[in-house]
Amino acid sequence: MPKLGVLSIRDFRLVFLAATISLLGDGIAPLALTFAVLDLTGSATDLGIVLGAWTLGLLGSLLIGGVVADRLSRRAVMINADLVRFLARGLIGTLLVIGHATVAELAISQVVIGAATGFFNPASSGLLPSVAGQRLQQANSLRGIADASGSIVGPIVAGILVAATDPGIALLVDATSYGVSAVLLMGVRKDSRAVNAPRTRFWAELRDGFAEVRSRIWLWSVVLSFSVVNAVTVGFTVLGAVVVKRHLGGAGAWALILAAQGVGALVAGTGLLRLRPSRPLLVACLIGLLPAAETLLVAIPAPLALIAVAALFAGVGGMGFNTLWETTLQQHIPEAARSRVSSYDWFGSLALSTLGYAVIGPLAGGIGTSTALYLCGGIDFVAVASLLMVRDLRALPPFPEK
Repeated sequence: MPKLGVLSIRDFRLVFLAATISLLGDGIAPLALTFAVLDLTGSATDLGIVLGAWTLGLLGSLLIGGVVADRLSRRAVMINADLVRFLARGLIGTLLVIGHATVAELAISQVVIGAATGFFNPASSGLLPSVAGQRLQQANSLRGIADASGSIVGPIVAGILVAATDPGIALLVDATSYGVSAVLLMGVRKDSRAVNAPRTRFWAELRDGFAEVRSRIWLWSVVLSFSVVNAVTVGFTVLGAVVVKRHLGGAGAWALILAAQGVGALVAGTGLLRLRPSRPLLVACLIGLLPAAETLLVAIPAPLALIAVAALFAGVGGMGFNTLWETTLQQHIPEAARSRVSSYDWFGSLALSTLGYAVIGPLAGGIGTSTALYLCGGIDFVAVASLLMVRDLRALPPFPEK
């Protein structure tokens, strides 16, 4: 294991600990929400609506969040977003526990949490280079490890809580994680904002951020490709859960698959603490081909053990891609525009996800669950493979050329 010099930085330790705790909560939420909806109605369409509502809220606030985070204190933006998520998740968890929650209320809470995340994510992307300094890939790798750990432990905790108590209890644990994250971020001393950038009108700043994206072929090609990838990935998220509930053992089996993804992500994050690819986006796209396999295997459905192995490799591919992508963005984008570019990245990458969540249930009803999963897995693979044709992406170095 390489020396983790970035952990010697006090502010990074606080940001990292806050992320670790909230990501643990995030690992709990998907399984808890999935079985809350399936317990209420058993409908794949309702599940798609609830899970897609988060993306709808996120898309509605991302571009605004990017401008706000480049104008104001990024730390303060993150704290306030965490507090909103704490209240929204706590309320819906309480309603589930007392037996008064509806699918509509679950969807509304997801919209609110997604909207708050639309402010949090661009601010976080902009703040991290300020607290990590030159150890940026190490910082992103550690955050990836925290995400992976949450993906492993979170579903296990959620599976135990859902089986033994109620999905609402699991969501209350998630709410607590947001509150603890906010408290830890309050202790961060170093802030980040574009203090030297000339203040212009909101729309002008939004256009300037888009110009940064448009001027880089490698950037907008990835955003366009992953808009498609994230739209079809909902097939695994929604239909995969339905298949597992019906044929492979229910909540415990789904928890195993999600935990296997987390193990793979942990492997990728640990490896990238040491590895420094000379062509980071080329490597990212090659390993980004791996996640399609788990969708195709669930379509059969293959034995649970085989799906779990594929999920492990999917975790490697997903986390490896995300870590190298985030680091590349933070290194190649000017500090003053970093949050706006991050918001365009998130917005573009998730632009079609809401549509995916809305149509996946009816699509499965029309062509069959297995056929829909085969279609989603195939499109996923082709969309990532197409990026290998982009010369600027294949040749991009880790740092901008002087």
